[in-house]
Amino acid sequence: MEASSEPSGSSGPLLIACALGIEKLALRSGDHSGNRGGARGPVTVLRTGMGPDNAERAVLGALRDGPLGGAAVVASGFCAGLAPGMHPGDLVVADETRDTTGVTACTNTEVMVEAVARAVPGRAVHTGTLTGSDHVVRGQERAELRATGAIAVDMESAATLRGALSAGPRPVAAVRVVVDAPEHELVRIGTVRGGISAFRVLRAVLPAFYEWHRSLLLPRR
Repeated sequence: MEASSEPSGSSGPLLIACALGIEKLALRSGDHSGNRGGARGPVTVLRTGMGPDNAERAVLGALRDGPLGGAAVVASGFCAGLAPGMHPGDLVVADETRDTTGVTACTNTEVMVEAVARAVPGRAVHTGTLTGSDHVVRGQERAELRATGAIAVDMESAATLRGALSAGPRPVAAVRVVVDAPEHELVRIGTVRGGISAFRVLRAVLPAFYEWHRSLLLPRR
């Protein structure tokens, strides 16, 4: 298991990684007021491109080749829910990410869950394993992944956190917004561009990332 072992109280900027242009638009247009007066460093929203290979390569490059070397990393964007009863616009806060290469533990998950719930009141927040895939998951494969204990799946989070930790120990987290669920399966990702609620939720969740980031300065409970 890869561990996010950087101690609380470490300093550094915040890197928020996402795959799609529409995800970056949501995150960049969100409420940045939570960053005033409380940032530990600069905040960067990085579009990695789709797929695990692109995500790992882009994050590793950003952390190794620039001023973001000590950054805490949040993988964010959209995901497919696996559990019955999930709806588009629900939030997933990972306590770990997993793919065929292994498992990565997330940092201060309880703090992130509480911060997300405050940032987007009234939205369901699910906590558990976020699993990785190298393709869009459909039909029976969704049930198979659910049987492994995962609650949601996307193509980039596990690779993003793996790439981040390859560049050195640091706090890592993954927060995703459900756009596709067992009873609400998308025909194509382009549906997101039609303005479904997931875009607004992703834009609204940004203050939670700042709150989580500031919490890293505090002693672990």
